[in-house]
Amino acid sequence: GGGGGGGDAAPAADAAKEKTDFTLKLDSFDAAAKLKVIKEIRAITGLGLKESKELVEGAPSVIKEGVNKEDSEKWKKAIEDVGGKVSVS
Repeated sequence: GGGGGGGDAAPAADAAKEKTDFTLKLDSFDAAAKLKVIKEIRAITGLGLKESKELVEGAPSVIKEGVNKEDSEKWKKAIEDVGGKVSVS
Protein backbone atom coordinates (compact mmCIF):
# COMPACT_ATOMS: atom_id res chain seq x y z
CA GLY A 1 0.00 0.00 0.00
CA GLY A 2 0.83 3.65 -0.38
CA GLY A 3 1.24 5.96 2.56
CA GLY A 4 4.59 7.60 3.13
CA GLY A 5 5.51 10.85 4.80
CA GLY A 6 4.06 14.11 3.63
CA GLY A 7 6.05 17.27 4.05
CA ASP A 8 5.21 20.80 3.11
CA ALA A 9 6.20 21.83 -0.36
CA ALA A 10 7.02 25.52 -0.25
CA PRO A 11 5.45 27.42 -3.14
CA ALA A 12 7.96 28.74 -5.65
CA ALA A 13 6.58 32.25 -5.24
CA ASP A 14 8.08 32.43 -1.75
CA ALA A 15 11.59 32.19 -3.16
CA ALA A 16 11.16 35.53 -4.89
CA LYS A 17 10.57 37.36 -1.61
CA GLU A 18 13.61 38.69 0.17
CA LYS A 19 14.82 36.27 2.77
CA THR A 20 14.49 37.50 6.33
CA ASP A 21 15.36 34.41 8.37
CA PHE A 22 18.88 33.08 8.19
CA THR A 23 20.66 30.13 9.73
CA LEU A 24 24.13 30.69 11.12
CA LYS A 25 26.32 27.61 10.87
CA LEU A 26 29.82 26.99 12.16
CA ASP A 27 31.60 25.03 9.41
CA SER A 28 34.99 24.73 11.06
CA PHE A 29 37.45 26.63 13.23
CA ASP A 30 41.15 27.16 13.71
CA ALA A 31 42.21 24.77 16.50
CA ALA A 32 44.49 27.43 17.97
CA ALA A 33 41.53 29.80 18.27
CA LYS A 34 39.07 27.29 19.73
CA LEU A 35 38.61 29.07 23.07
CA LYS A 36 37.95 32.40 21.38
CA VAL A 37 35.42 30.78 19.06
CA ILE A 38 33.68 29.10 22.03
CA LYS A 39 33.54 32.46 23.83
CA GLU A 40 31.98 34.13 20.78
CA ILE A 41 29.43 31.31 20.39
CA ARG A 42 28.48 31.70 24.07
CA ALA A 43 27.95 35.43 23.63
CA ILE A 44 25.72 34.89 20.59
CA THR A 45 23.68 31.91 21.76
CA GLY A 46 23.53 32.44 25.51
CA LEU A 47 24.46 28.77 25.96
CA GLY A 48 26.55 27.57 28.85
CA LEU A 49 30.24 26.78 28.49
CA LYS A 50 29.72 23.01 28.11
CA GLU A 51 27.02 23.42 25.43
CA SER A 52 29.03 26.02 23.54
CA LYS A 53 32.11 23.81 23.62
CA GLU A 54 30.11 20.83 22.32
CA LEU A 55 28.62 22.97 19.55
CA VAL A 56 32.07 24.16 18.45
CA GLU A 57 33.67 20.71 18.70
CA GLY A 58 30.76 19.24 16.75
CA ALA A 59 31.33 21.55 13.77
CA PRO A 60 29.82 21.69 11.26
CA SER A 61 26.90 22.65 13.48
CA VAL A 62 24.08 25.16 13.52
CA ILE A 63 24.75 28.09 15.84
CA LYS A 64 21.43 29.88 15.58
CA GLU A 65 18.34 29.76 13.37
CA GLY A 66 15.80 32.41 12.44
CA VAL A 67 18.37 35.20 12.54
CA ASN A 68 17.80 38.47 10.68
CA LYS A 69 20.24 39.56 7.99
CA GLU A 70 21.91 42.27 10.05
CA ASP A 71 22.63 39.98 13.02
CA SER A 72 23.73 37.08 10.83
CA GLU A 73 26.33 39.27 9.09
CA LYS A 74 27.50 40.81 12.38
CA TRP A 75 27.87 37.43 14.12
CA LYS A 76 29.50 35.79 11.10
CA LYS A 77 32.14 38.51 11.10
CA ALA A 78 32.61 38.29 14.89
CA ILE A 79 33.22 34.53 14.75
CA GLU A 80 35.45 34.74 11.68
CA ASP A 81 37.49 37.50 13.34
CA VAL A 82 38.44 35.08 16.11
CA GLY A 83 39.21 32.11 13.82
CA GLY A 84 35.92 30.36 13.02
CA LYS A 85 34.55 29.61 9.54
CA VAL A 86 30.85 30.42 9.30
CA SER A 87 28.24 30.07 6.60
CA VAL A 88 24.89 31.81 6.50
CA SER A 89 21.97 30.23 4.69
